[in-house]
Amino acid sequence: MKRKPPVTRKTHPPAHWHLLEPWQTTAWLRVDPQTGLSQREAEQRLAELGPNLIAEQRLRSPLAMLLSQFADFMIVVLILAGVVSGLVGEIADTVTIMVIVVLNAAIGFVQEYRAERAIAALKSIAAPTARVVRDGQHHELPAHELVPGDLVLLEAGNIVPADIRLLDTAQFRVEEAALTGESQPVGKSTEAIRNPDAALGDRRNMAYKGTIVTYGRGLGSVIATGMETELGKIAQLLREEKESRTPLQNRLAQLGKRLALLVLAICAIIFVVGLLRGEQPILMFLTAVSLAVAAIPEALPAVATVSLALGARKMIRQHVLIRRLPAVETLGSVTYICSDKTGTLTQNRMQAEAFYADGRTGPELPETMLRAMALNNDVRLDKEGRLMGDPTETALYEAASAAGYPGEQIAASCPRTAEIPFDSERKLMTTVHREGEGLVSYTKGAPEMLLPRCLTAWSGEGPRPIEIEDLHEIAERMAADGLRVLALAFREWPEPPADLHPETVETGLCFLGFVGLMDPPRPEAAEAVALCKTAGIKPVMITGDHPATARTIARRLGIADEDDSVLTGEELARLSLAEFEKQVEEIRVYARVAPEQKIKIVRALQDKGEFVAMTGDGVNDAPALKCANIGVAMGKIGTDVAREASHMILLDDNFASIVAAVREGRRIFDNIRKFIKYTMTSNSAEIWTLFLAPFLMLPIPLLPIHILWINLVTDGLPGLALAAEPQERGIMQRPPRPPQESIFAHGMWQHILWIGLLMGGVSLLSQAWAYHTGSARWQSMVFTVLTLSQMGHVLAIRSEGESFFAQAFFSNKPLLGAVLLTFLLQMAVLYIPPLQPIFRTEALEPHELAVCLVLSTVVFWAVELEKWMRRRGWIYREDRQTAG
Repeated sequence: MKRKPPVTRKTHPPAHWHLLEPWQTTAWLRVDPQTGLSQREAEQRLAELGPNLIAEQRLRSPLAMLLSQFADFMIVVLILAGVVSGLVGEIADTVTIMVIVVLNAAIGFVQEYRAERAIAALKSIAAPTARVVRDGQHHELPAHELVPGDLVLLEAGNIVPADIRLLDTAQFRVEEAALTGESQPVGKSTEAIRNPDAALGDRRNMAYKGTIVTYGRGLGSVIATGMETELGKIAQLLREEKESRTPLQNRLAQLGKRLALLVLAICAIIFVVGLLRGEQPILMFLTAVSLAVAAIPEALPAVATVSLALGARKMIRQHVLIRRLPAVETLGSVTYICSDKTGTLTQNRMQAEAFYADGRTGPELPETMLRAMALNNDVRLDKEGRLMGDPTETALYEAASAAGYPGEQIAASCPRTAEIPFDSERKLMTTVHREGEGLVSYTKGAPEMLLPRCLTAWSGEGPRPIEIEDLHEIAERMAADGLRVLALAFREWPEPPADLHPETVETGLCFLGFVGLMDPPRPEAAEAVALCKTAGIKPVMITGDHPATARTIARRLGIADEDDSVLTGEELARLSLAEFEKQVEEIRVYARVAPEQKIKIVRALQDKGEFVAMTGDGVNDAPALKCANIGVAMGKIGTDVAREASHMILLDDNFASIVAAVREGRRIFDNIRKFIKYTMTSNSAEIWTLFLAPFLMLPIPLLPIHILWINLVTDGLPGLALAAEPQERGIMQRPPRPPQESIFAHGMWQHILWIGLLMGGVSLLSQAWAYHTGSARWQSMVFTVLTLSQMGHVLAIRSEGESFFAQAFFSNKPLLGAVLLTFLLQMAVLYIPPLQPIFRTEALEPHELAVCLVLSTVVFWAVELEKWMRRRGWIYREDRQTAG
């Protein structure tokens, strides 16, 4: 006799267990379908294949995670700047820089630690115990001891402990939404599936690890355990998937590297030129070092962090929880939102959407049909009056109640006397009720199963001959509209049936009508989709549900047009990556997709240069959530796995909240960009002032203490206050920022260059005037003009294009307060005697202060002129649509 192959991973027929008949499955697994495995055989297989566990990747130690936070180039530059500040005696700067570095490291550490918990969350949904048959006896043992071949008993409430090929079922239904996206519990059977490419949701003879049995009972043989299960494959995808760096992280990293090199080169030039002029080496060294410290915007990470933190705090009030702070800004670059359907775009509950009875469609139904809808179900009311039961039956119950036939009242007058429960093979359910002197049976189920059992059809004039072919066409048209179609029928019994058997009771029926059910779209989702399109974001639906259902929902929400097609998982599997990438930007609806295919879709879009957000709630969404540039999980119905893999969570499970998040993300990036424009212009002005003075035959205009004071006062509070700037007008009418776009785009580098030069020129003008008129206070004047010019600058750049005078004056009170405080502090170092020796200043004469105040407004008016020219399209034309 030929020996059967050993049970190993290599000899498993991968992904094709659903094609086998039950006897073929047990034969392949070498298990007796009556007695199960022997204990000895089970132990051998456990030793060979390992435990039924989701393996965790080797975690880095907390210390390694913490140290990795200091490897960023910008952070290294900041640390060096802090050390230099300490060497020149500026301990306050050193402390400030180190606090910023530690704050960023702490945030990064917390985020990375949370990311490591995604795999652990997968383990939490695994079943702790399982009921198995071994040696002909029933045992309850830890689920991690299951091996391929084990016979497992399942009943309502059980979590499926492994991937199982079902061998016997009785009214068996499994909730698979977390794994497949199927919105309703799936009826299971034992029949072999003939389609080798059937999606997970269509493999009705399989039960998968981590799903939940909602009804009936079943017996099956384990065909995969641990990492070989579908849940394990998702865990593997999560492990392999690396998180994308956000646009902000990329931009700031590039900015830090380039800026540090540029500043060091300029400082070296200033140092050499000073020596050639005969300046003291120690003074030039301290000046160059001070300028280097001032020119590197060490407040930039702090401003970015504070902006993101404030935005995250604000978004909680809009029901959006940010798990990773950079995700707030990332939303501003999103070009595609790939959304799961069930529970995200829809309400995750069934609702009766369409009706057919007596030859016509519409809400007016015959009384008998409404009574059938109200009575033929197992819906119950809990203590709080909420409906409890199967979602499909609940939808029928609600529709009958809305039409004036509340099930509870009708059931009291027409009590149930018998029932034939739903069976996944006959796909019918019948209840028998006493009405008056006789009995009435009501039957509901799949049209293809119920119609052949009907002899007549109900009409207002009485029963008439049934036209089955016409009714089949009507049911198919309703199904093509994405509806789940149920047929209803009844039969009157003068006497109780002699035999409560389906072949006796469910025959000779009178057809009543069809009910089309659907998980309806969220009321606010259509508006949210429209706003996404207005903002240049393309919404895409990716679901494990039926293509017809997906198409209908997508069209009702405005995601897809009438002529848009649906790409199924089977079709996607047949496309090569190159073929798929040619059409990926044109597809708006995907149906019956597997978890790996969701990642394929996201990556294909990313390869085309798109920036992708992915929403979802199930275990099957987790790998794509992690792969996407930003993953958005559902807070109410989302699984722990999805939440842990996401960047942000919608606390109200509302797709519309994403629009608010996008708006906030754009505002935050605008404000971070304004801070970069502000601080870089200020720093360039300081560099121009020191660099050009020797060529204009002027003495060194600023001392090291002046440079560091300007840096501390102007970059500090005013810069941070820009984070509170309200959103600009038309923020959601402009296209998303290209992820690869330079942070200096839209005229920013030109602004930094010429406004910085103007600010430095005005400062040198004040120096030249005072120096050549013989004033001993020329250095204090340069110091004051440079400081106050930056205050005029920060007020002018509150908007990219809108005039300062067109904005609400008090819309950013923190900024106004910071400007006023900076002015008072500058006056203090000029006029308070104890501070004068510390800052090497002298009190200005009234006319000198007046000259400083007038010259300090030049930059403000210059920026207002720049914005006026921008609004007219004379400069920065590529930015016309984003100007205020």
